[in-house]
Amino acid sequence: MFSQNIVAIGGGGFGRSLGNLEIEKYIISLVNKKVPKICFIPTASGDNDLYKLNFYRAFSKLKCETSHIDFFSRTEELEEKVLSQDIIYVGGGNTKSMLAVWRDWNLHLILKKAYDNGIIMSGVSAGAICWFEKGITDSYAKSLQILDCLGFVEGIACPHFDEEKEREPYVNDLLNRDLINSCICIEGYSALHINKNGFKTINFGDKKKCFKLYKENNKIFKKIF
Repeated sequence: MFSQNIVAIGGGGFGRSLGNLEIEKYIISLVNKKVPKICFIPTASGDNDLYKLNFYRAFSKLKCETSHIDFFSRTEELEEKVLSQDIIYVGGGNTKSMLAVWRDWNLHLILKKAYDNGIIMSGVSAGAICWFEKGITDSYAKSLQILDCLGFVEGIACPHFDEEKEREPYVNDLLNRDLINSCICIEGYSALHINKNGFKTINFGDKKKCFKLYKENNKIFKKIF
């Protein structure tokens, strides 16, 4: 039986600044290898070159064997590549477009096989919510939306919860109108580590946290992980 792990980051990390690489160090600490193999999937940013460069700078410093997958230039054999990794890291950007591309290439099925085989799934923003049944996304220009995601983890997730002012009122409105019964909220500079033991907050900012908002007896409650 393989151990399954997801590290869902609400915001921050190497995409903004290399900094002390605290969350990146945490992710690779989950692999019992001196030189873990980590693959970056930057589909949500349209395979942005600077984002890829920052990935290589960050994880090369941490003595990882690094690689990435492109979808907007020639794409390599996906199953062989993904299943040979220790860690998958998914970047931020447009979640809806990312998932559409993945599904067209059947990457969603390959990632599920990798997850079931114990390969660590991780990522920030789009790369955080994609693992859940649904995510709250700003892929649309005019408003936040609920988006169907991969369903590796039950529930609805929202990243950047304390970083973008429209997110908290949007989630509260969904709860108050009984459109959802709960939401997993991930603040910037925090991550939610999900494994067989449940949910655990990893804080790499200033007392940042992850929690579930839920409605009970017409009131909204918060359960901190």
